[in-house]
Amino acid sequence: MTLRAAFLVALTLAIACARAEDAAAQAYPSRPIRMVVPTTAGGPTDTIARIMADGMRAPLGQPIVIENVPGASGSIGVGRVAKAAPDGYTLGLGNEPWYVFNGALYDLPYDLANSFDEVALFTRDPMILVGRKDLAARDLKELIAWLKANPGKVLAGTAGNGSVGHIFGVSFERATGTRLQFVPFRGFAEATTDLMGGHIDVIIGLAAGLLPQVRVGAIRAYAVFEPTRLASDPAIPTADEAGVPGLFFAGWHAFFVPKGTPQEIVARLNAATVAALNDPAVRARMAEIGQKLPSTQELTPEALAAHRKAEIAKWWPFIRQAGIKAE
Repeated sequence: MTLRAAFLVALTLAIACARAEDAAAQAYPSRPIRMVVPTTAGGPTDTIARIMADGMRAPLGQPIVIENVPGASGSIGVGRVAKAAPDGYTLGLGNEPWYVFNGALYDLPYDLANSFDEVALFTRDPMILVGRKDLAARDLKELIAWLKANPGKVLAGTAGNGSVGHIFGVSFERATGTRLQFVPFRGFAEATTDLMGGHIDVIIGLAAGLLPQVRVGAIRAYAVFEPTRLASDPAIPTADEAGVPGLFFAGWHAFFVPKGTPQEIVARLNAATVAALNDPAVRARMAEIGQKLPSTQELTPEALAAHRKAEIAKWWPFIRQAGIKAE
């Protein structure tokens, strides 16, 4: 074979491969997509995952199958996404503990900051401070006064060391000059159950998991750590209104894919996420569990990448300086 003939053969093969890749991208998705949710079924994050999976089915033309992968504060499930093929058929649902905090808490077998491509941030989950219903404190100012009068004695439930409630709880201590005794539970649901039973005193936790108990009077809400009140529960004052100005905490939920996933596929998943959030049924279900939906500008992969980078820069030094350790 002459050099010219060999070159033509190589060029033909390259064109054929490029066309095959384009066809594969255009055909995506051609089979169900797996959504890895690094927690057990039935909790607030799992509920959010199933709402989004339902909403994205029609835009994608394929079902999304939930795979619950609990363990090691979410790091096992996140690791499964990191090691998956970058073909768009593994979608990771993530939040702040799993895709930010764990990088400062664990010696992970993957690079948390660089092993993923961002798809979209799709909800912000406000944090609220709640207490057992028989606490004498009537509002946040009285609660803080009680905490200061009982340093290290008030039991604050968390979903484990290094969880969002624990880390935001430490931040709350520093902002208010209080000291809590953190009690780690196996999960958020167990902590909430013990709060309702009067076995612990307070929880700083995600609104999605606590609002149902607030609404039926099983626990008492003292403040939401947001600039504005929740549309779903406007009776709960903001921390600003309750006397602790500038104290804002919020969880979030977002989608990630393995690093190197083709941008055409990332764009398709992003478009399906946006379409789901524009569905009135999805919006209503999210509002019911206290979720805030991001603005149009916040829905891009680039916005999520910038947000996560800023969160890592903020919280990794805080966690290490505070001496917070994983269980």
